[in-house]
Amino acid sequence: MVRVQEIPLTDIRRPLIRQTDPVKVENLMKSIQEIGQQEPIDILEVEGKYYGFSGCHRYEACQKLGKETVLCRIRKAPASVLKMHLA
Repeated sequence: MVRVQEIPLTDIRRPLIRQTDPVKVENLMKSIQEIGQQEPIDILEVEGKYYGFSGCHRYEACQKLGKETVLCRIRKAPASVLKMHLA
């Protein structure tokens, strides 16, 4: 089951380091300021904790804008799925 909701940025763990394109982040910041976040980032919820593996540009743009929350598409998953993402 998937749900969409705002999640505090501080509650999202990002276990994999990703390189972001500063120009893309800047463009997303402008877009989010003008029209809001249009596309949620994908989040795994494992044992009540949130993990983000994609949407790094949107996450960083919201963070740099000083947003407290980010729109997320949340999918509950067992720990075995999390392990596959970390492998």
